[in-house]
Amino acid sequence: MAEVRFRGGWRRAGKSHGGRHWVRALLAVLITAAVVVPLTAAVRPDIPAPAPAALAPPTAATLEKAYAANRANAALASAMAAAHGDRHRAAAERELAAPSRHLLSFDGRGSGRAVEVFGDLAHADRVAVLVPGSDTSLDTFGRFRAGAAALHHRLSAQTAAGSRTAVVAWLGYTTPGTVSAAVITPGRAEEAAPELREFLRGLRAVTAPGSRFTLLCHSYGTVVCGRAAPHLEVTDLVLLGSPGTGAESAADLRTRARIWAARGADDWVADVPHVSADLFGTTVGFGTDPLSPSFGARVFAAGSGGHSDYFRPGSPSLENIARIVLGATAEVTGA
Repeated sequence: MAEVRFRGGWRRAGKSHGGRHWVRALLAVLITAAVVVPLTAAVRPDIPAPAPAALAPPTAATLEKAYAANRANAALASAMAAAHGDRHRAAAERELAAPSRHLLSFDGRGSGRAVEVFGDLAHADRVAVLVPGSDTSLDTFGRFRAGAAALHHRLSAQTAAGSRTAVVAWLGYTTPGTVSAAVITPGRAEEAAPELREFLRGLRAVTAPGSRFTLLCHSYGTVVCGRAAPHLEVTDLVLLGSPGTGAESAADLRTRARIWAARGADDWVADVPHVSADLFGTTVGFGTDPLSPSFGARVFAAGSGGHSDYFRPGSPSLENIARIVLGATAEVTGA
């Protein structure tokens, strides 16, 4: 019999109609994903791409060299995708290869990975790292980096004289598809967490001594950050549009970082059942809602936006995120 964890505690799924309802719903998603995902994947063959550029871990002195090498690799990947007949991927990679782009890493294989920097990373004393949610790939990287660019623009407008900021868009893992079994299980997050920890450790070697890091995690990315949290040296960890982290409370994340959470009024993730079920040896769902009082996060206002609007220019969420990154926590407005 499946065991389901509700916000109020543990119940046997067979003992309550509510429990049976959510288990059936979760099973339905799993079954649908098992059918839909293979069919979707079959439509699009693998796109040829070169191996990532062979580079030593970057330092402040080698950043520009790394940026140039990764742009060159993106240009080669674009040419290979074009020759393969995938104009959409070719166009996305061609944009990444533009001279103005600062790619800290790039991998065009599969759904692709890329890390882009906004600002002077080597001299930044405030660094924000964005971790994306489902359906983020090289094909959709433009919308992900738009949020990072909007945040950097806002930080630049708010920054006091003498303070420097940088924003990093980290697509450093293979995100799950929104319509897939992977999006309601922690598997991808468990794979990504060590990579996120290693990336942040390496980033410390690039940035100014004593720089403060804020981790901004969106949607399924909050599950990744939840898995990585105990080993992260960050000042603040921000959960945006979270389906849950897999932890019962902020304290269970076992981090010294301040934990923040926000959800827009029109974000569909509010309707996701905050349960965790053990179904046939697989954990499904991510448990406690980070906005609930029992979780213990610092909840801040996100306005009326939807699931993709947290970095929308002029929004309450972007204003508050910028304040958190800059350490102006007393100015953060509540939900």
